[in-house]
Amino acid sequence: MARDFGVTAVELNIGISAYLITLAVLIPASGWIADRFGARAIFTLALAIFTLASVFCGLSTEVHIFVAMRILQGVGGALMVPVGRLAVLRTTPKHQLIKAIATLTWPALVAPIIGPPLGGFITRYASWHWIFFINVPLGLAAIILSLRIIPDIRETERRSFDLSGFITTSVAMVSLVTAMERLGDRQPQIWPTLALAALGFGCLLYSIRHFRRAAAPMVRLDALQVPTFRVTMYGGSLFRASISAVPFLLPLLFQVGFGMDPFHSGLLVLAVFVGNLTIKPATTPLIRWLGFRRLLLINGALNVCSLLACALLTPQTPVWAIMLILYLGGVFRSIQFTGVSTLAFADVPAAQMSDANTLFSTASQLAVGLGITLGAIGIRLGEQVGDWLHLTELPGISFRLSFVFIALICLVGMIDSLHLAKTAGSSVSEKKK
Repeated sequence: MARDFGVTAVELNIGISAYLITLAVLIPASGWIADRFGARAIFTLALAIFTLASVFCGLSTEVHIFVAMRILQGVGGALMVPVGRLAVLRTTPKHQLIKAIATLTWPALVAPIIGPPLGGFITRYASWHWIFFINVPLGLAAIILSLRIIPDIRETERRSFDLSGFITTSVAMVSLVTAMERLGDRQPQIWPTLALAALGFGCLLYSIRHFRRAAAPMVRLDALQVPTFRVTMYGGSLFRASISAVPFLLPLLFQVGFGMDPFHSGLLVLAVFVGNLTIKPATTPLIRWLGFRRLLLINGALNVCSLLACALLTPQTPVWAIMLILYLGGVFRSIQFTGVSTLAFADVPAAQMSDANTLFSTASQLAVGLGITLGAIGIRLGEQVGDWLHLTELPGISFRLSFVFIALICLVGMIDSLHLAKTAGSSVSEKKK
């Protein structure tokens, strides 16, 4: 792809950055847009924009055209996921919320795992253009279904657009996402990156202050007063960051650390996808049997153990053992992801659902970037610790130690779950004791 555009792979990376930054800018405004113009109209428009941009991405012959189309694709993506989730949240009864969220979260779990090997397969046997063209029939089918299925939900109260809040939030999100990307570089420029991060945090704090005081803020923060939602925003974000690091670290461990080729590495990573998939039918019964608090603590501990088990892998580990560890890791991350995502909205009043969805979507987007950054930091820490402990001769030691670092992040994220009441989310789980 880079060769076709006549640029380096590093220069082509701006296409990924442009997409992620567009998501970061527009997701915070998605709730207001859906409330103002209706969920069905905006979701359908988002699908159309994403599909059209995919066509032009595949037809691009110059890198600047490709980047522009990735930005347009980001506009569609930023509206598609949050608005689609909002439509589901507003039309699903509480007792059916677990099943609905389990279905919604499945693509978010699967895409990072199956996307790279599928993209590699398409590029190898067709061309990179088809990575984008494959979206066209899927997008057209989704547009037809959305027009038939999604109700025309919108707020009766019309709020004016909070331009001040949008600008400060946009600066905060762009600065934080860019800073996290730079921290993930092999040799980051520390001071400019820290300055970006400081600007991002400063604008974020100002935005929070503004949203609390403004008469008609872009995002109301009332949902943060709901204990279960607050837990999933703080500790839950650390969990989402930790699982976002796994698809980044596993290929590096297998290819760079153990010397595998991309094909065999991809086959091993698919075991995580199989774990995600096969446990889905059991997730709802598990939540109703254990309740949210017990499930998040027990399964969270098992998820931490599965991350630590990755640190024990070596080139001599039998393939069946590697696949078993990755399969179980997929099972535990799927259960935890569904539990956290469902609990987030279990106790949120209907009037606060739009703002809660916007906050959750924004935090989730930041968590994805944070996960990759933490993975890269973990590798560098692994190099230092490996050198200090004289373990540098061990294959892939820096990548293996990075899993220990990610496991600790996940463990810290579980602390919030200890503060949950035993009946947390009982209106959804139907567990009273």
